[in-house]
Amino acid sequence: KYWIKNSLMIINIVLLDLLKVFFQGFFILFLFTFFKCRIFFCLRLHFMSPIVCLVTVADYSSLIVSEVIKLDQDAPSLNKNSMLLLSFFCFWFFFNLKKDNSLITYFMCILHYFLHISRNKPLRGPTCGVENMLFYAITEGREHVPVSQFIAALRKTGLHVSDPRLKESMDKLRQIMRESVGEVLIDRELFHRCVGGNISLLMQAFRKKFIIPEFAEFAEKINKIYKTVKNQDEGKVANYIPQLAKFSPELWGVSLCTVDGQRHSVGDTKQPFCLQSCVKPLQYAIAVHELGTENVHRYVGMEPSGVKFNMLSLDDDDKPHNPMVNAGAIVISSLIKVKHFMNFVKRIAGQEFVGFSNATFQSEKETGDRNFAIGYYMKEKKCFPPGVEMIDALDFYFQLCSMEVTCESGSVLAATLANGGICPITDERVLSAEAVRNTLTLMHSCGMYDFSGQMAFHVGLPAKSGVSGAILLVIPNVMGMMCWSPPLDRVGNSVRGIHFCQELVSLFNFHNYDDLRHFVKKQDPRKQTGDDNVSQLLIVDQMCCNNNEKKTI
Repeated sequence: KYWIKNSLMIINIVLLDLLKVFFQGFFILFLFTFFKCRIFFCLRLHFMSPIVCLVTVADYSSLIVSEVIKLDQDAPSLNKNSMLLLSFFCFWFFFNLKKDNSLITYFMCILHYFLHISRNKPLRGPTCGVENMLFYAITEGREHVPVSQFIAALRKTGLHVSDPRLKESMDKLRQIMRESVGEVLIDRELFHRCVGGNISLLMQAFRKKFIIPEFAEFAEKINKIYKTVKNQDEGKVANYIPQLAKFSPELWGVSLCTVDGQRHSVGDTKQPFCLQSCVKPLQYAIAVHELGTENVHRYVGMEPSGVKFNMLSLDDDDKPHNPMVNAGAIVISSLIKVKHFMNFVKRIAGQEFVGFSNATFQSEKETGDRNFAIGYYMKEKKCFPPGVEMIDALDFYFQLCSMEVTCESGSVLAATLANGGICPITDERVLSAEAVRNTLTLMHSCGMYDFSGQMAFHVGLPAKSGVSGAILLVIPNVMGMMCWSPPLDRVGNSVRGIHFCQELVSLFNFHNYDDLRHFVKKQDPRKQTGDDNVSQLLIVDQMCCNNNEKKTI
């Protein structure tokens, strides 16, 4: 691709220059013929050819030497490739057309003219100027900056060095750092070499075109909410599953991932924990993605149950009320292919951490009498698809509840739902839009146990809680969040998680109906502030500068 791009550019410029020279040449020949300047034409033919050849070869050689020893710092790497291509044509003409001095002269004139254009106006790739603008915007006009400053500027936009989209660039940068003795300074050449494949993404980030343009300020406000909520000491850790009772009540973490892949984490966000009921929207989304809405809802309803999540209760059609209660989730487990579920969830999480706790799985089976009762009750009511063994479906349900994530990987799960089924850090469409829409609808109406109505009223966002202390929160078209703190309230929701969601919506206009006209306006982190003018001025300033002069604002 690199050679094709450069070759097409060279051909384009050569054709334009050839067109100019041909018109000039034909005009001169017309004058020679019209005025019968035979003597001058002969002199040009016999004496000008060797002179032009010598001058052209000298000019060509100096340009190659300056490129090789890097005397000309502003000459782009494209010049070397273009010179190699031109040298092929030069020597081909010289050795095959040496009997016709007039053709040699004409070609040498063209080559000399082209070298003159190349020297005074260096050839550039289509993104070279953009890369320079981006480089100076990041370095604030300086020619060299430490790698640490570049990474800090990257984090300020919300992008992380672990982002899969930046993997190639970060790998190149790490290799250079390993091979260097002292501190590595990034200049334009190193910047072009390392981040050339991510120019579009980085331009979006540093021009503040992501969904949260002032991400650093937004992250600071999230940290303040986190610290405020941390003081909550109410609730008790679930103890009816022995493995869950082992977690400290002091653990508290929040991670977020926007639909553009901006990341922020605060607290205990790398500690693995079981999804428990937070897996229910995922298994439902995968079932709808694979089987379709109609086929799935033959076996499960879509109405809030009005009773506790683990009650032996079915609707009037002898179906579980919805996929977010235990009965519905057990039936959904019977519809999913067991083998590929873990890989599917990893794709939703952008290949970040998704594990399995066998200890929790065994603990679930040993203490799951209520779920066994639900299973046998639904078997008696013929709730399962034909040919499905209830015990197998129940066993698979216990396995799904025992899957582990961290706050960081869980936030990507939520962000994929917020992004309509496309994972924001891999750009892979994992779930269909239909599956995501249905899932968010049910999360909004049924996702928070007996607190679902109050959650919809006060927070107004799709969410799903689990007895491990996790809350999966989705802000459609904006971001996904994972809050985790083991102490639970009386209905089984994380105390700190609920308070965090309420504080978040009280500060920002994320509630589903906050955008109504004449409503009290809250902060909207999706809007740019006036500070963005500075970065825009800097980019415009760099557009106005050539490579031989520097400006400061």
